[in-house]
Amino acid sequence: MFLTAALIAAALVQNPAAAPAAAPDLSDPEVAHVAVTANGIDIELAKFAKTRTHNAPVRAFAQRMITDHTGVNAQAAALAKKLGVTPTDNAVSQSLQSGAKEARAKLEPLHGAAFDRAYMDREIAYHQAVLDALDKLLIPTTDNAELKKLLTDVRPAIASHLDHAKRVRGMLGANRASR
Repeated sequence: MFLTAALIAAALVQNPAAAPAAAPDLSDPEVAHVAVTANGIDIELAKFAKTRTHNAPVRAFAQRMITDHTGVNAQAAALAKKLGVTPTDNAVSQSLQSGAKEARAKLEPLHGAAFDRAYMDREIAYHQAVLDALDKLLIPTTDNAELKKLLTDVRPAIASHLDHAKRVRGMLGANRASR
């Protein structure tokens, strides 16, 4: 389905080996679970970042991820309820969770500036992948008017997150990860 592509792109950022070769055909309840999982992953990583960083801009970025992704999850849950969809676990959700565990494992041993740079590099790549999927696939191919509106309404926030992450990363200086 349409949302699956964005989340598979996000999974690739976290764990390139975990994404399936082709987008699976997910039911609406499975897509709902994937959406909640993807937002939850960024919320949890941001909470971890807040415990690890001592850098005020990184801390502020992490708080923004918690606030904004919690809000998106609330909107997605309201839409799922309105449409009568109960989220159902699936292989894509599990792949996203696996990728999140690997991303966190890569961040766990890092401290100070090295942690801040790695966290922000990950956030840039993650938000760019989601934004690309929104622009190139999701919004243009979505037929459900309510879902298209939600995707369109969320797009500026994703773009803003990406710009914010780039600004914060720019403040952190050298040792940029190769992309």
